[in-house]
Amino acid sequence: MIVSETVEIRGHLMNSGILTKVLLDIREYGGDFVIDRFDIGKDAADESYARISISAEDTDTLTRLLMSLQSRGVNLVEPGEVEFREAEQDGVFPDDFYSTTNLPTLVRISGRWVPVDNPEMDCGLLIVGGRVRTIPVSDVRHGDHIVCGARGVKVVPLFSHRERDESSFDFMISDVSSEKPQALLVRQIAEQMREVKAAGKKVLWVGGPAVVHTGAAPAMVELVNAGFVDVMFAGNALATHDIEAAMYGTSLGVDLAKGLGVEHGHEHHIRAINTIRKAGSISAAVEQGVLTGGIMHALVTAGKRFVLVGSVRDDGPLPNVYTDVIEGQRAMRAELADVGFAIMVATMLHSVATGNLLPASIPLVCVDINPATVTKLADRGSAQARGIVTDIGLFLEQLAFELVPGYRGLAAVGMRNSARTGR
Repeated sequence: MIVSETVEIRGHLMNSGILTKVLLDIREYGGDFVIDRFDIGKDAADESYARISISAEDTDTLTRLLMSLQSRGVNLVEPGEVEFREAEQDGVFPDDFYSTTNLPTLVRISGRWVPVDNPEMDCGLLIVGGRVRTIPVSDVRHGDHIVCGARGVKVVPLFSHRERDESSFDFMISDVSSEKPQALLVRQIAEQMREVKAAGKKVLWVGGPAVVHTGAAPAMVELVNAGFVDVMFAGNALATHDIEAAMYGTSLGVDLAKGLGVEHGHEHHIRAINTIRKAGSISAAVEQGVLTGGIMHALVTAGKRFVLVGSVRDDGPLPNVYTDVIEGQRAMRAELADVGFAIMVATMLHSVATGNLLPASIPLVCVDINPATVTKLADRGSAQARGIVTDIGLFLEQLAFELVPGYRGLAAVGMRNSARTGR
């Protein structure tokens, strides 16, 4: 038995190609469509409008299709009231639960549109006391009221013309930038970070161990000290090699000053881990004077937050590392309040993980020598991700030049450190 619904979409449908994508999505889900109305905007600033009747062979297929189309800003003409069911067991959604996007979302309760708190992709929607928030499946408890189906749910498309202005995050039109002027891009990122800080929002960094391997840790320290790093997400590796560099001057056993391996250098990272474990934690090692430099030292000294989540590959790990990934996810979510800008440097896995947690409204830059990293972010739903393909060491040096008054590069940092230690 054929079932159908009527949907609508507004925006720059022709310029963006979004209407073509919507129609292709319908066909890929095995549905059919009839365009009932199509009003084309005449001028560049004018929106277009389309009303489309969508049909499918059964209700389940149509519901999944409607939920999928909402990620493109397609909503029911007559959304009705939201439907919900109680979860029947811990850690399990009802079968027809609404699967979320990371776009701004509204739920209609008793005739009133209620905004969803903390939009996050691949979650459910939990109704509690007239409010709605996203909830991961692992956190569902028996009896929770979980939104089901697409009725009573409306998604706001990313960067509609009403939201876009001159300060919007559109300095790179393409998703991945490898040939645009690097200095200009860095300058624009720096300006965006200044605006975010001036607005009282936080800057979130996601980092990989290449920050240390490339010799960029001193520049990162300067950015922390200048107040442009409020939260850091990383794995065991970045913290381990940063601490190794602070204690031994090496990263993966390679002398960072000479670029050469040193005798017994392969032991340095595990000895660094052992030293921190003996101290009890990274912050305890700083307080005890065991750890006296590096990124982690700067974060602790400045009172900034960091979340380290490990993997099966880790040595040690350090005592601050979450070894339970679900607990790690929860710790990362807890640090997202008031984040206004996210920058991801030299880490694919942590970048994708963080992108999955962030609302689409938070501007996101990914910097990596591998263009596939930012492509994977966009493919996994972080449509706001923009990328710069460059060496992370050079990027952080340039960014420090832009943001830190008087910064003169690695040579100047080395001279200051020598003056402090008397060497």
